[in-house]
Amino acid sequence: MITFDLNCSNGHQFEGWFASSADFDAQKSRGLLVCPTCQDGVIQKALSVPNVPRKGNQQAGRPASVAPAAAATNTDAPATEMTPAIVAELVQKLARAQSEMLDKSQWVGGNFAETARAIHYGEEPDRLIHGETSRDEAKALVEEGIDVAPLLFPVVPPSAKN
Repeated sequence: MITFDLNCSNGHQFEGWFASSADFDAQKSRGLLVCPTCQDGVIQKALSVPNVPRKGNQQAGRPASVAPAAAATNTDAPATEMTPAIVAELVQKLARAQSEMLDKSQWVGGNFAETARAIHYGEEPDRLIHGETSRDEAKALVEEGIDVAPLLFPVVPPSAKN
């Protein structure tokens, strides 16, 4: 996995994980990259400092003569390397966090933008909601100062569940 710092045309900076540089290029050319803040689809790699791992005997805060403690994973990989197992664990944690958030929020379906505005302007009680809206409508909400974020994983509407 490769991590890139990315920018949208509105100046928001965020991070993206890709299997390779070619994977980034392919996703960009297919229009699959979107800013999580404003849903802008014009995405570029940001300038970033490369991550150069230290030698094993030069780890920060540890004298060279002290052997490192046994790692939780059985690997000789540097601590900064994203192994498939680490990525899988992170994805599972993100999925659990999204699921917990959805349990505390109300499904509003296609009325998401309308309901978000009503909550923002005090016309409806303040609460967490989730639903469906277009990219343009989500961008309009952000421009109005209404906080929205895309869900990382697909959600089955309650009416479609068995």
